[in-house]
Amino acid sequence: MFDFIIATADHRNQVLAQLGLTPNDSRALGSLERASGRTMSALAREWRCDASTATWIVDRLEKRGLVERRAVPADRRVTLVVLSPGGVKTKAELIRGVYKAPRELLALETGELAALRDAVAPLARRPEGVPAARPHLRDRRRHAAD
Repeated sequence: MFDFIIATADHRNQVLAQLGLTPNDSRALGSLERASGRTMSALAREWRCDASTATWIVDRLEKRGLVERRAVPADRRVTLVVLSPGGVKTKAELIRGVYKAPRELLALETGELAALRDAVAPLARRPEGVPAARPHLRDRRRHAAD
């Protein structure tokens, strides 16, 4: 599995490059939504980094117009980070790009794809806030292999 991940890294790196994102940027966008904000401390915990690193990542994304900081009305000392409209668009493009099946998967037979899906299902537990592949995308990939 590791060899496959390494072999298909160019595809993911190309998607990131086209969007002008770093791997940390993509992880951050995956953690954020437009409607519900996250505190800097919650982001640092999820990203397993210290608060200054989380702040640096958010600062980069904010300069690019991908995130916004909002004060919590009940406690103006607390700042929430949310996706901006541009961040929502970029996140959608990122998801669309990285979820595009690499040619190695498209070459598999339907039965092989089903066996692979079943074998990795126990590994696919996602951290809170990371979206799962939408069923229609999974179906499209499955049919593309037929």
